Amino acid sequence: MLIPIIGWIVFGLIVGAIARLLYPGRQDLGFVKTILLGVVGSFVGGFLAFLLFGGSAMQASGWIGSIVGAVLVLAIAARWGSPRAV
Repeated sequence: MLIPIIGWIVFGLIVGAIARLLYPGRQDLGFVKTILLGVVGSFVGGFLAFLLFGGSAMQASGWIGSIVGAVLVLAIAARWGSPRAV
């Protein structure tokens, strides 16, 4: 039970950090928000894959889909005018 949670934390941290590197500008995100960005980005990427290719609607995505989803979440948060980005 603990191993999958640790896996999601590490995965979220890596994906969130890559998304922050790819998105231009400064994002005032801490450690926990970067992890949440990566995890939410994974589900957004999975939902986009569902819309484009069909399949299960609520699933996590792979690495590339997760990064694309996280960048998209970051862009949407920045467009809403949040001074802290997320």
